[in-house]
Amino acid sequence: MTQTLDSLPLEYSQRIFCMYSNQTNQIIIARISNVPGWYFERVVFPGEQLLFEALPEAYLEIHVGKQNEAILAEKLPCSKLQIS
Repeated sequence: MTQTLDSLPLEYSQRIFCMYSNQTNQIIIARISNVPGWYFERVVFPGEQLLFEALPEAYLEIHVGKQNEAILAEKLPCSKLQIS
């Protein structure tokens, strides 16, 4: 299943369209927190694709659950997740 998510606020003009695919067997939390005035967080199930808009300088953080807490497992530049 593919999720299409919230877009950036209108004041951001340099948007890129990105995709992240959860190729693990774990439920993950995808988060972007380095864009001022915008916070993005979604749950992505195994095998799902996440489609989203971001700024080229944004980072997608991938968090996995470990004993009642979310651990940062990966930090990916959105510019590397850009699709055309």
